[in-house]
Amino acid sequence: MGFFSKLFGGKSKGANSEVEALVQKTLEGIIEKAQFDLTFDIKTEKEEDGSATLAVEFNGADEEILKDKKGQMLDAFQLFLKRVIQHNFPDDKTNVTVDCGGYRDESANALIERAENLKAICIEQGKSVYYRALPPKDRKVVHQYLAKDPRVKSRSLGDGLYKKIKIYPAKGQSQGNASEETMSND
Repeated sequence: MGFFSKLFGGKSKGANSEVEALVQKTLEGIIEKAQFDLTFDIKTEKEEDGSATLAVEFNGADEEILKDKKGQMLDAFQLFLKRVIQHNFPDDKTNVTVDCGGYRDESANALIERAENLKAICIEQGKSVYYRALPPKDRKVVHQYLAKDPRVKSRSLGDGLYKKIKIYPAKGQSQGNASEETMSND
């Protein structure tokens, strides 16, 4: 089976090994066509609910291309691979994460560091502060981090994909339930 027939071919249910093989063939084809100087490792992690997560880690001379512009190329690879899996295995619940040189962790740590600074200002001054507009995946990191502190609450504000985060003091709540409803639904 060729690269494109594998990519846009059959619709049968597949085991995780078939999904992993599809992801590997897809990535090999993209890297070859784009002439990237990259290699990759794929690791499969089984979840308790029966689903799986494929973690793709890129290495090579063209790593910076993937990390450039706030990791947009990593996000593009990740979205493309998810769509390929959905197209070929519609009933499969495999999740895909794509990273390169620890970029995702560095990015999350930078978001958390900024959230910590804003949280400190909020607590110290007793008033609301705002985090710049962020995409949903970054807002989730910030909301989850802030939910751990019962002294503050957070809420996404705005329309569209990019929204600001309002961080404000949690008043009149006991520490036991202060973190409830901290994370708004995006």
